[in-house]
Amino acid sequence: MKNLLIAFLSLLIIPIVSFKQDFTEPVQLDWNIHFKGKPDNNSPFYALTAMTWKYSYGSTVYRNRVEIKLQNEISIDKSRSWVKLDKVKTEESRQNLLHHEQGHVNIQYVLLMEADRVLKNRNYSVKNYKAQISQLANEISNYFDTMQKNYDEETEHGSNHKMQARWDKIISDKMEESKAASELK
Repeated sequence: MKNLLIAFLSLLIIPIVSFKQDFTEPVQLDWNIHFKGKPDNNSPFYALTAMTWKYSYGSTVYRNRVEIKLQNEISIDKSRSWVKLDKVKTEESRQNLLHHEQGHVNIQYVLLMEADRVLKNRNYSVKNYKAQISQLANEISNYFDTMQKNYDEETEHGSNHKMQARWDKIISDKMEESKAASELK
């Protein structure tokens, strides 16, 4: 596992249609279910988890106040997610690799909860609420993209077990904080 490299891809997509929202826990990754894409043999990485965050909203303006109804979803793009299991020789290394990839999914889950909380609980200007929502969503996306990059860099893509354990704690704490904050609203 020492030289194991992993890549992560996250996209911000703003759709016109609405999406269902029923996320009580992050999806638990499985090599056979979530990694259907063709591996990039030119990539130095052993796995890539492609995920998206989608949101849409409806708005109502009433007495100089904007209320939004937010739809918020994250998903794993199975056709673009891939793994080179032939390069990962031991079962322990495969589990460590999957564990690291799960960290990316868990970070994306925190994004989902924070985006839901932050975007719903803002006071927006009637004149430019669309721009405000877009700007706030981009700030959220950028924050979590940076977090994903830091996760890979600091854990050395999962090969630094001490830093992986540190990040496991960071991610777990952030999940708990986000759950607690969403229960207060």
